[in-house]
Amino acid sequence: FPNNSILKAEKEIENNIVTFEVELSGDIDLEFNSNCKIIDIDAEKSALPNSVIPQDLLNYVSLNYPNNFITDWELELNHQEIELNNGINLEFQKDGIFIRVDPD
Repeated sequence: FPNNSILKAEKEIENNIVTFEVELSGDIDLEFNSNCKIIDIDAEKSALPNSVIPQDLLNYVSLNYPNNFITDWELELNHQEIELNNGINLEFQKDGIFIRVDPD
């Protein structure tokens, strides 16, 4: 995110789990785990750069949702989840294989 400046950075501790939350200009929020690995990228209303999304997920969206873009990516313990600009949430295995449309 070379064109965005850091507005705020915080260390969070919840249930003995440490995360780091970074707020960037342009309504972009980043979250890192205790090992400083990215686990969540949220751009609210704008498209996330393709460079921050795993290629398998980009391929799936371009094939199945060609008129939409990814606004949120999250890495959970055993899967990845993305949100599209139309509000649809898609769930994938860690290796990028599509699981389902998330009903949440």
